This record gives sequence, C-alpha cells and structure tokens, in this order.
Amino acid sequence: MTVSTAIARLNAADPGFARHLDHLLSWESVSDDAVNQRVLDIIKAVRERGDAALVEFTQRFDGVEAKGIDDLILGRERLELALTRITPTQREALEIAASRVRSYHERQKQDSWQYTEADGTVLGQKVTPLDRAGLYVPGGKASYPSSVLMNAIPAKVAGVSEVVMVVPTPRGEVNELVLAAACIAGVDRVFTIGGAQAVAALAYGTESVPQVDKIVGPGNIYVATAKRHVFGQVGIDMIAGPSEILVVCDGQTDPDWIAMDLFSQAEHDEDAQAILVSPDAAFLDRVAASIAKLLPTMERAEIIEKSINGRGALIQVRDMQQAMDVANRIAPEHLELSVAEPQAWLPQIRHAGAIFMGRHTSEALGDYCAGPNHVLPTSGTARFSSPLGVYDFQKRSSIIFCSEQAASELGHTASVLARGESLTAHARSAEYRILTESKGN
Repeated sequence: MTVSTAIARLNAADPGFARHLDHLLSWESVSDDAVNQRVLDIIKAVRERGDAALVEFTQRFDGVEAKGIDDLILGRERLELALTRITPTQREALEIAASRVRSYHERQKQDSWQYTEADGTVLGQKVTPLDRAGLYVPGGKASYPSSVLMNAIPAKVAGVSEVVMVVPTPRGEVNELVLAAACIAGVDRVFTIGGAQAVAALAYGTESVPQVDKIVGPGNIYVATAKRHVFGQVGIDMIAGPSEILVVCDGQTDPDWIAMDLFSQAEHDEDAQAILVSPDAAFLDRVAASIAKLLPTMERAEIIEKSINGRGALIQVRDMQQAMDVANRIAPEHLELSVAEPQAWLPQIRHAGAIFMGRHTSEALGDYCAGPNHVLPTSGTARFSSPLGVYDFQKRSSIIFCSEQAASELGHTASVLARGESLTAHARSAEYRILTESKGN
C-alpha cells in the first residue's frame, strides 16, 4: 500500500491566514434531503407499528434473522456472561477505567439547596435525576466500549433509575467488550437495534422499548439526523461532528510523539481533523518528516492519509501568545498543551472541550481511562458547550415559598410590572394576596 502526505502548511503572519483557517475548519453535516426523508419515514413507521417495525428494519438493515422483538433483547445475565468471555486483561482495563470515570464524575454531582430571607421567604433549587436515559452505541466492528462507560456511568452517578442501551449487531456480530462494559457501567436493559429506528424507539417508546427522557451516544449520519428530529420529544446530548485534535507545542516534544497524537484522531475517519500549532518552523518540518515516516506503519493508514491531507494542518505562529489566540479561535474538541509549563498558559485558554497538560499527557489517555468524559463539543461548539457530565442527567427545579408578609410586599412589585405588560390576571392574582392594611398605605 502506498500512502503519501501533503498536509497543509499555514503561517499566521500571512495576509490570508484567517480566510484559509476558516476554510480548513468548515464542516457541514452530510445529511441531505434523501437521508432526511428516509429518517422521517423510519420514525413514522416506528411510531405507528412499534416493535414490528423494529424487527423489520433490523432484518433489512442489519441482516439479523429475528422472528420477533424477544430475539432483540439481551438480559442482565447475557451482560454478565460477556464478562467471562473477555480476557482477564481486558476486564481489568475496563474496571480500572470505570473506577476512574466514576470517581471523577462523582465530584460533578449537584445537590439541592435553599435559603431563607428575613421575611420568611424561602428560595432554592431542587436537583432531580432523569427517570430514564437512552444510550446509543455503534455496533459491529465500529464498537466503542469506552463510550459505554463514558455515557452510562455519569447517568448512574446522577441517580438515573434506568439506563437503556441500544446497540446494533450487524449480521449477528456481537461485541463482547461492549456488553462487558455495559455490565460494569450498570446498564439496565439492552436492545440489539440500531440506526434511526433505535432512536425513534427510545424517543417515543414501543410495546417493548421504554420511552426515555434523554438520548446520548455517538452514531452515523442516520442516527444524528434522527436525534435532530426527536429533540423536543426527548433531550439529546449533542449533534457531534468529526473528531478533532489541536496540539500546541513549543518545539521541544519528540516529533514522533506529536505525529502519533495527530494520527490518534485522524484514524477515526476521513473527516477528522488534526492540527499542530508551533512558533518553531524547524519543528514543524521535523513533525512533517515524522508523519511521512510513521504513516506507512499504521493499520488505518488510508483513513489517516485522507484526514491529514484533507483537513489537517501545520500552523506556524509568531510566539506562544499567538498560539493561544489561534487555539481559542479554533475552540477544539481536544487541546494538547505540549509545552514546558502548561499551567502558565492554562488561564489563556477560553475555548476547548478537554485540555491535556504537558508533554506526557496524550489525548488517548482521556479517551479511555484518565477519568474526565470523552464526549466533547466539536466543530467550534466548545465556545458555548461543555463535556458530557453528571449535570446532563440532572434537572433543576426552582423552589419559591412566600410567607404572608412576603407575598404582600412582593405583590406590589408584581402588580406594577404585570400591569405594565397589560397582563391584568397576573396583576390581580398577586394583588389578592396583598394584606388589607398594606392597601391603605
């Protein structure tokens, strides 16, 4: 196999840099009218025919011989069996990762709170977990047991009573690592269905699949399109774009390390994006040489080549301050600060999904076992979005209690504002509670 690299070289000093960077970063969902209509048809069929539609679509799209919905349900005992079918080393790795993910996310859990004002008014916030969450997991060869841990564990830490997982098994191909991860993470029910039909089933419920409150987890374009359409009926985590990594390096890290860090995201798919920013032009040359040297050794070399050549870049900047400016402009999913003193630069970073500090902290550690969640905002949405966490599985309700005196005092204010908005019923509702003696003042 012959592979070659022609990764883009940009210089922040060039007059057209901003335009070139915008073009490099641009990415639009490939969902077209045909995909959109097919997804709408699938959702309609599941809503109308329930389990029967799920069985039919699973037979057609996944090549699974299922006589009925019971053939597409895995019980808890099947998940426990998967634990015995993986190797002891794999089980240990899953358990270590799960323990670290759980420990990190337990620190995110929010508690209810209240305070009482001098007149007896009580204000506060009641934090309540969702009743049920749905977890979509890709199936077959594109299986990610790490995603099971990252999505299910925060839900369980939040107190979600039931986590329902859907995972396709194309041609009957079951991934034991995925099922073992589901067992360790505390998944309650598993259905071997996928695609837009699985999203529809979770959103609206069928005779067998329970309706959930929120759907999380990655999927292909049909899954992403279906999540868009059911949002509002249920909550969703995000519509994720291709994976991204931005490495900021002062030029002192081993160039082979940096090249492999770039590969670690480029190997996801052809649309993934890997960018290196450095003030050291000679270092960029050395990394380019490492890319050319190492690429032929990679199992997914063709995917990496298309990603690197199509959306990758080596960017030269004036200094480290300008590197921080570029990083904030990109707002990457993953940001590696491969520099001598990463803590010194951390206050400068405003927009990033996850920040990996120092030369020894590869992004891959965050994907699997460091502890923080690997479900992160992509395509510049780190400007306003955060990683998936416990807070995504908790709701917050406001608490308001007014004493008789407080209702009377606040009633005056509410009345003025309500009448200013010509909402008379609002005003009178508040005025009814104004104490008689107060009216005479």
